[in-house]
Order: sequence, then C-alpha cells, then structure tokens
Amino acid sequence: MEYRYLGASGLNVSVLSYGTMTLGGEGRFAAMGSIQVEEARRHVDICIEAGINFFDTADIYSFGKSEEVLGQALGAKRKDIVLATKGYNRLGPGSNKSGLSRRHLINACEDSLRRLGTDYIDLYQSHTFDSYTPLEETLRAFDDLVRDGKIRYAGCSNHSGWQLMKAHATADRFGVRRYISQQINYSLLAREAEHDLVPVALDQGTGIMVWSPLQAGLLSGKFRRGGAKPAESRLNTLDVPGNVDDERLYRVTDVLAEIAAERGVSISQVALNWVTRKPGVDNVIVGARNEQQLRDNLAAATWTLTEAEVIRLDDASAIPLPYPYWHQQKFGTEHNPPAKHVR
Repeated sequence: MEYRYLGASGLNVSVLSYGTMTLGGEGRFAAMGSIQVEEARRHVDICIEAGINFFDTADIYSFGKSEEVLGQALGAKRKDIVLATKGYNRLGPGSNKSGLSRRHLINACEDSLRRLGTDYIDLYQSHTFDSYTPLEETLRAFDDLVRDGKIRYAGCSNHSGWQLMKAHATADRFGVRRYISQQINYSLLAREAEHDLVPVALDQGTGIMVWSPLQAGLLSGKFRRGGAKPAESRLNTLDVPGNVDDERLYRVTDVLAEIAAERGVSISQVALNWVTRKPGVDNVIVGARNEQQLRDNLAAATWTLTEAEVIRLDDASAIPLPYPYWHQQKFGTEHNPPAKHVR
C-alpha cells in the first residue's frame, strides 16, 4: 500500500481509503448497501490487513447510522487509523439544523463524536458549500474545534474552484487554519475537476480525496456495450452523479476492458488505478457491498498503470475544454503548457 501526505499537511494516509456509504442501510441509503456491525468489522479487518489506515464517513450517511456502525466496527482499532467525517446536512427539524453556521457545525461535530464513540475526529469536512453563512464564521468554528481538541484537521467537499480559493484567502486574512483537503467527484467519466479544482489543489497545496471513482458503479465492468443492465446496482434506483453519455461510457469501458485483459485484473481495478495516477490526487475512496468487491477494489493499489496506459484512458475519456481554457491552450501555449497526464 502506498501512503501519501494529504495536501501540504503532515497527515500521512493510504492512497485508498474505505468509504462507508454502504454501512447502515437506512432510508434511501439502503440502495447502496445495508452492512451492519459484524460485517463492517470484517471489512475493517480486511482494509487494515491491506494497509488501509484511512476511513471516511459522514453524518448524513444512513442518517447517522453509518457513523454508529463504523464506530462500533473500529472499536479499539480506532486509535491506529485516520478517521474522517463530514457535517452540513439536516438530520432533524429546526431552522439551525443544517449548513455551516458556528452553531450547527459545532453541534454536528459533537453529535458525530458521540455516534463514532471517539474523543476526536482526525479530518472534519464541510460536506458542501454554504452560500449564506460567512466563510469567516465557518472557518473560525473549524479553528475552535481544532483548539478544543475535537478535530485535528479541517477539509471541504463539493466546492467549486473559486469557493475553495475564497476559503483559503479568508483563512489567511483572519489567521485561522486552512482546509487541508477537498473531497471531489473524479473519475474517467467525471473529469470536470481538471479544469479548476485540480489546478487550485496543485497551486495551493490542497489535498484531493476522490469520491465515486467508479462513477456509482458505471465503471465496475457491469455496464458494457450491448450487454444487459445488472440485476443488482444502485443505479437501478438512484441517479448517477453528473451527466454520462452512453457512447462515451462504452468507449471508456472498451479501453478499460482491453487493459484489464492485458493486465489480468478487473475493470474496476483499472478505473481505480487511473485515478490514483492523476496529478494532485492523494487519496481515493473505495466502498463495497460485500467482501468480494472490497478485496477486488483494494487490489487496485497493488500494481500501477504505465504512463502509456494512462494516456490511452485519457484519450478515450476526453471531454472538450470549456472557455477560457480552450482559448488559453490554443493561443497561449508558450505560458500555458498542457497539464501533466500522471503524477
């Protein structure tokens, strides 16, 4: 297992982490999985045996049940791992029960600590951007949580490039801690992050954690040109993140299948390995419905795509550059060279 520092921090994490959206099985999250404590303990053991030291959850996953299951599954192992969760979403009625206000953020953190059965959270993340709460209020609340020993680091998730940059500028202006990481959707079918979010991360030393690297299962190998849809898939009841064109999906999966056959690995492993090779990516979150899926996904960290293979996948999954990036590339190449293909 490879380990990387998360952004410019001193926090060292495994390149793959275990995502827990499949734990709990409450409400709409049942479509993703319903893993309970005993099975979760087995998953935790498998991850640790494979070298995983990083576990990610959120208060909204199964409406708190995911945190509860993970906390019980970790048990005494909690002290040896890096634990991350997120706050923002509404879990109950009331006008101050969502967002990133000081009141809600601190209350949400304390609730997560209780559900996880721990005294501190290693990485506490804002689950999305709050357009109403002043950034200085949110960032001071994160800073106070660090000072109080309830969290070690703060990060963000699902921000745009300008929102992340504004957060960094605000932190610098008020002398509080910056977000050390951003958690973003990034995959062979979701490369929009390369336009702003990845460049900001590289420029500012902000770590990238990737969610849905298999794009909700579309890159798992179950969806192939001319094939029938699988009987068991979250996509049968949930919308896939973003907009995915079928022809592009099949173009990508065709190349994934070719490389998988050449390598003697699964299509999922190739798709996951591609993300770990991209510049700026420090961690890729993997989840699983069962032990077989988990073991296969974790095996993606045991080998490495060549640069030529990465470029083959880049070409198959390419998307048009939006303005102003196409203009900069076309007319300003001397001072705006193409981005690197691999880290």
